[in-house]
Amino acid sequence: MRLYMAVAVSGFKRYATYRVATVAGVFTNTVFGFIVAYTYTALWDERPHLGGYELSQALTFVWLGQALLAAVALLGGGFQEELQERIRSGDIAVDLYRPVDLQLWWLAGELGRALFQLLGRGVVPMALGALVFELSLPSSPLTWLCFLLSVVLAVCVGFAVRYLVALAAFWLLDGSGLAMMSGLLCLFFSGMILPLNVFPGRLGEIARALPWAAMLQVPADIFLEERRGTGLLRAFGFQVGWAVALFAAGRALQSVATRKVVVQGG
Repeated sequence: MRLYMAVAVSGFKRYATYRVATVAGVFTNTVFGFIVAYTYTALWDERPHLGGYELSQALTFVWLGQALLAAVALLGGGFQEELQERIRSGDIAVDLYRPVDLQLWWLAGELGRALFQLLGRGVVPMALGALVFELSLPSSPLTWLCFLLSVVLAVCVGFAVRYLVALAAFWLLDGSGLAMMSGLLCLFFSGMILPLNVFPGRLGEIARALPWAAMLQVPADIFLEERRGTGLLRAFGFQVGWAVALFAAGRALQSVATRKVVVQGG
């Protein structure tokens, strides 16, 4: 456990060194936040209570999306590209010889990265959004704690999805196409473009049942206090269920991939 904690701290420090990139990310998130917020304002003026949200809730959803964009890696990135490159080059063989669990090693580093991105690129855009727009912020400390727990689970689900995509590089000559497709699916089905509550009929039911919903829609609903009591427990159960299922799938795929390691680097 101490080893994985050290890996997480190392992941935090690693991303903390890129100060210029962090400032650029804050600027980008803030600009896009304003663009989407004004778009939502026009949409909700035409369709009040769309998706069951008041305008202030919809605007809060926008800024939550910008706050969690980098932390949960809703557009991909993080460890994924590095792991794919190590598989392609053959350096993964060194990782497999280490006396540590490969999946937990990368997860620990990802948790450290996510913590820095949440603090470095998430807090400032959210604060600026709250200064300009009327947002629905929780008044209960318990809601904040539940939200943070949900964010941790969202990071775990996001990691598990991208870990599966990265492992596909064992069989694909270039995994960038699959990674791009995964990023687009996440962008659409996480609620980053529009809250999943807005999706009509069967499409909405399917979207809310997919793992990407656990990465933004569920944490946002907890933050907006749309999930209470048994609904809150079901929300956590949904996230934990997908995390366990995807982690198990990743471990199974890893076992298949490493049973006979054949990589492009040798």
